[in-house]
Amino acid sequence: MRFSSDIGCENCKSILKSIFYTLNNDQLQFLLVNKSCSMYKKGQYIFNRGAHPQGLFCVHSGKIKLSRTGDEGKEQIVRLAGEGDVIGYRALLSNDRYQSSAIALEDAAICFIPRQIFYDLLASNLGLAFEMMKLLSGDLKKAEQMITTLAQKPVRERMAETLLFLKETYGFEEDGITLNVTLTREELANLVGTATETGIRLLSEFKIEKIIELVGKRIKIINMPNLIKTANLED
Repeated sequence: MRFSSDIGCENCKSILKSIFYTLNNDQLQFLLVNKSCSMYKKGQYIFNRGAHPQGLFCVHSGKIKLSRTGDEGKEQIVRLAGEGDVIGYRALLSNDRYQSSAIALEDAAICFIPRQIFYDLLASNLGLAFEMMKLLSGDLKKAEQMITTLAQKPVRERMAETLLFLKETYGFEEDGITLNVTLTREELANLVGTATETGIRLLSEFKIEKIIELVGKRIKIINMPNLIKTANLED
């Protein structure tokens, strides 16, 4: 469902968190005139793996997972995105097909920027080009860290690190302890890189140890120092 593209980019709170904060007023107006915006319901696909990118997506509000399905039908979540994040940029810049699908974890508002409009902005704003290089470099760093974590860390440490990652990505709700994202146990296990049953068992252990509390699908972190210790990370 489309919503009005009259939402001014210059007044968008998400833009301050995105790569587009470097744009000047004229460039923001150019972006505003040429973008389109749509609402996506929870579970709806923004784009599908294997499709050719026609532009760039910017998350105005909501939460997105990027995932791919293996040969045996098991989903693997490769990235999470939220307010201000851009998605689909790697395939767009490399002129490649999407290697993963983007799916709304909750109702989300997404702006679409056509390919040539984005290229024009990149060519006219060195700050934006630099932000894209930083974004791609950050992706490479995260990929290297993930490979190391999966290869060397026990699954218990990976679960703790994943909960900390969710906190860094989406923050807490107003109570200051509840993770501001709702994932199924299967989705959480996919992020950790383990079986759903193992993920459920580890959450139960963390609950018994009074590191977290579980309220339905909501997770409350009630002992941050112990969670960091369990993840084998320095505070």
